[in-house]
Amino acid sequence: MKVAVAIFFIFSSLISFAQEASEIVRKADEKMRGSTMRTEMVIRVFRPAWSREMQCKIWMKGNDQAMILITSPAKDKGIVFLKRKKEVWNWMPVLERTIKLPPSMMSQSWMGTDFTNDDLIKESSVVEDYNHTIIGDTVIRNRSCYIILMIPKPTAAIIWSKVIVCIDKEDFLELHSRFYDDDGRLINTMNSYDIKMMHDRIIPTRFEMIPADKKGQKTEMIYKSVLYNKPIDDGFFSTEKMKTLN
Repeated sequence: MKVAVAIFFIFSSLISFAQEASEIVRKADEKMRGSTMRTEMVIRVFRPAWSREMQCKIWMKGNDQAMILITSPAKDKGIVFLKRKKEVWNWMPVLERTIKLPPSMMSQSWMGTDFTNDDLIKESSVVEDYNHTIIGDTVIRNRSCYIILMIPKPTAAIIWSKVIVCIDKEDFLELHSRFYDDDGRLINTMNSYDIKMMHDRIIPTRFEMIPADKKGQKTEMIYKSVLYNKPIDDGFFSTEKMKTLN
């Protein structure tokens, strides 16, 4: 009887820790997204021999709808990405053609950066598609953080075998993330900087993605402006709207 009771309490504790970890990830995700989000950002790509910059506008509604418009440079201006639930489209104004992206494209580089299509378009959900476990604590830039292990659920189409994230305990800011492939190798590391008040909340405003095996290479994503929780009609997220954005 005592053994059974002990097993029950151990099992209950494991469930409690898993629920706590999932709640921390959910709060961090909601902190960055809100119910809706409109943002303008600069993306800078750094390579050993060159660098380039692009600017874009992003609209998001919940976890299921997103639109990204490239506004510069001139050669990329007007390119649009649309996500609705698990489906993703790309509008190419030069070709006057809308292309539906297959799931296999989610692991590919987004616009030649070190972010994947999934990083920007968020086909997968860090809340719904992973199991979460708190595995420790750390301090990042004077902020006490949870270390959380995220393992994809068996039914989720995830490009990573695991992700380790460090989330600030006070403001639920994701400050550091490491992404691993199916062989357990570190592929990318993301760090977050420049914590500021943007609209109605404190968030990191500069994100740096660094590939593990490509020396001198990284991509920065910098928020210029953010507007949270302003209504966006569902009809905005349509393949027809992609062709008229500005």
